Amino acid sequence: MLAACVALGGCASYHPLPLPRRPDLATSLAQLDLSLPRRGARAPAFRVDIAKPLSLDQIGLLAILNNPDLKSAPGEIGVARGRFLQATLLPNPSASFSYGALLGGPGITSAITASLAQDIAALIVHDARVRSARARVYQVDADLLWREWQVAQKARQLAVDLYWGERAIALTRRESELIAGEIAQVRTAIAAGNLTIAALSPLLAAQAAAAQSLAAQQLARLKDWQALDALLGLVPNVRFAIARPVFGPLPPDLDRLAASLPQRRPDLVALRFGYRAAEENVRAAILGQFPAFTLGPAYGSDTSAIVTLGPSFTFALPIFDRNQGRIAETRATRLLLRAQYRARLDAALGTVRALRAQLGQVAADLARARKAAAAARALAATARRAYAEGNLDQRSLTDYETTALRRALQVVALARTRGEDRVFLSVELGLGLPRTRIAPPERMRRS
Repeated sequence: MLAACVALGGCASYHPLPLPRRPDLATSLAQLDLSLPRRGARAPAFRVDIAKPLSLDQIGLLAILNNPDLKSAPGEIGVARGRFLQATLLPNPSASFSYGALLGGPGITSAITASLAQDIAALIVHDARVRSARARVYQVDADLLWREWQVAQKARQLAVDLYWGERAIALTRRESELIAGEIAQVRTAIAAGNLTIAALSPLLAAQAAAAQSLAAQQLARLKDWQALDALLGLVPNVRFAIARPVFGPLPPDLDRLAASLPQRRPDLVALRFGYRAAEENVRAAILGQFPAFTLGPAYGSDTSAIVTLGPSFTFALPIFDRNQGRIAETRATRLLLRAQYRARLDAALGTVRALRAQLGQVAADLARARKAAAAARALAATARRAYAEGNLDQRSLTDYETTALRRALQVVALARTRGEDRVFLSVELGLGLPRTRIAPPERMRRS
């Protein structure tokens, strides 16, 4: 009875875990998790200051801390560690016992047979399966780090679009106001008989184009805000101030960084761990050709009181199944993972080179656009002075000011493109990615 109680006390028990009944979206930034966990007892605490406009890095950090999809990370790690724990456990020995009561005949006692056996084949592949499960834990850890990094960079990219999108909307509204003022003056001149209705046609076309552009920009802004709120775990109508995007200079050793991607980028590291697990699975499948084999002591006594003790062997004859299917499957899986790793690595290096070329082109275009915008602003200022002195008509002044606004819109569009490319390059190269050593708990390393 004592042994039975001890055995039952070591068993897991069931406790229900009900599903949530309502969403868990925050209604303001103040309800989000704003603090980074301390890295040590003496490490200073870091908390995002939401009273000021948020920088790109702060928005990325908030996305990592609060993204709803990333909240499943502990569960995924727990599943991988549970599988690792299961792989480390040795198979239980099997015991058998039989008792034959003597009811008649020449015998003098009852018959007893007992045996204890252990599966030897499972022990042969045990180490390979443990190494495969350990590599799977590493793979899940690296995959989660890559997902966090992507979520953060997606939030930063949306913040870039929202910041420059607001500037574009403001400029387009100003252009619409200028055109509307010009239309009002032309209508007045037409009513007075000083102009024909033909003078109104190009202005109405320009007004329609500006209205269409403004509507598209406002719709894009709404979608970007909704996407950013979703990444941060907020309800879709939360708005906050975004600081001007600031990017440091590009690293001078981009080629060296690109060459080190297999050791630094978490998705490539995860694929390498997955390939390592596949290698161990191939090894385990080859070792699994060893037929099922059990070994253990056997005790027996018959009705004539003759007692025997000796080893017991049980093994399968490898006539039909020699684990060929499992070997073929694991080898094909290994080849597939190898091809996927090569494709991902090639795509990463190609994207890095393409983004570097795009950034060079955008930088040159942005420099020219800024010069053209400065010249257009200077002409508009000169036109305003001439109009004040009576040397220029209203229509010409509106044309100069509209041209200056369109030049400014071109600068905004190029600045937005450059910001997006910088974020994309950060994703591909892992620029700013924390140096995290991907490792399981200490007990896993000792196993």
